[in-house]
Amino acid sequence: MPWLMILVLLLALLLFGIGFTLKVLWIIAAIVLIVWLLGFVARGTGPSGRRGRWYRW
Repeated sequence: MPWLMILVLLLALLLFGIGFTLKVLWIIAAIVLIVWLLGFVARGTGPSGRRGRWYRW
């Protein structure tokens, strides 16, 4: 029966790790979204004084 307790402990640690990782990924995604949206507002002007395209391709 000790293997069952170890298995439950490993499962709990795995689920805790997945939950923590997903929370961190949501925070990173929110930061990237904010920086991307700020790129629309803070983009520079070209030589002609017009704002350039927001994308690079």
